[in-house]
Amino acid sequence: MQTIQANNYQVFFNEKGYEYLNNILLPQTYSKIFIIVDENTSNYCLPHFLAQVATEIEIEIIELEAGEEFKNIETCLQVWHSLTELGGDRKSIILNLGGGVITDIGGFIACTFKRGIDFINIPTTLLSMVDASIGGKNGVDLGNLKNQIGVIKEPTAVIIDTHFLETLPGEQMRSGFAEMLKHGLIYDISYWNKLKNISTLNTDDLDNLIHQSVVIKNEIVTQDLTENGIRKALNFGHTLGHAIESYFLENENKKSLLHGEAIAIGMILESYISKEKGLLSTEEHHEIKYILSDIYHKVTFDQNDIENCIDLLIYDKKNEFGTVQFALLNKIGHCKINETCENNLIYKAFEDYKS
Repeated sequence: MQTIQANNYQVFFNEKGYEYLNNILLPQTYSKIFIIVDENTSNYCLPHFLAQVATEIEIEIIELEAGEEFKNIETCLQVWHSLTELGGDRKSIILNLGGGVITDIGGFIACTFKRGIDFINIPTTLLSMVDASIGGKNGVDLGNLKNQIGVIKEPTAVIIDTHFLETLPGEQMRSGFAEMLKHGLIYDISYWNKLKNISTLNTDDLDNLIHQSVVIKNEIVTQDLTENGIRKALNFGHTLGHAIESYFLENENKKSLLHGEAIAIGMILESYISKEKGLLSTEEHHEIKYILSDIYHKVTFDQNDIENCIDLLIYDKKNEFGTVQFALLNKIGHCKINETCENNLIYKAFEDYKS
């Protein structure tokens, strides 16, 4: 797969990524290498990764507990202390080997340690390959509120090795697939049409589709790194999806949802809102609703759940001047940003989802 040029870095695929990595990991360039992993990537991904790396520089492994609930400042404090105790300096480099949590928090740690050191993302989940590792967003959650603390700074490089997907459970693959579906819905109807026939896709198709998804996200981000315009389109499904994800994460009576599962619900809800605002046809809304409902399991919401999710919208980082901002569909393949929505329409969207 062809290397993709971003603003200030490149996205490499498979063997090309390791060729690049081994060419830059030189003693005259970096003093020490820190690899941040979680429990899962330490077991399933780290051995394969280390077998590809050839360097004379000392390598230290920092292992974090796995899960969104550990994507917080407390974890950062522990890692900052570890970096200091292990002799990290301004010429160290951090390699983030993991899913979206690891690339988000690892990038944030690198951006803030010694006022910023180099970092490379090596995503190991489908979600992090097509979304979290691309675009320079780094950060942590504030309690149950997602990505409230962070910075936008691009990595030194991203290396996508699709070999890691062989270790991934099916539900994690579906979680990442939601972001790919979103890319089609907001930007490219032909890409959406390829993805919606999921039952016909094979492994070779997946590699090419991952590449195409990265191309789409990169095309959007390179136009608007700091999210003042077109990059807001990537938030389709995320305004309500993040609220749902946060609510289920904090509620001990609810089973936590994977990011993609929550975003899939958000896309169904926000496509309904798009229809009701006259932006999306009824036929297109039904197509989106039934395709996503066929891939992702139905989640039950009672009135209290819905009210709590709506209450969380005020904390959404996309809000401006106290107003909740939505990215909605202006037909499949096109997005309209900076849209507002009354609460009664959100309630109606949940009712439509339940039906």
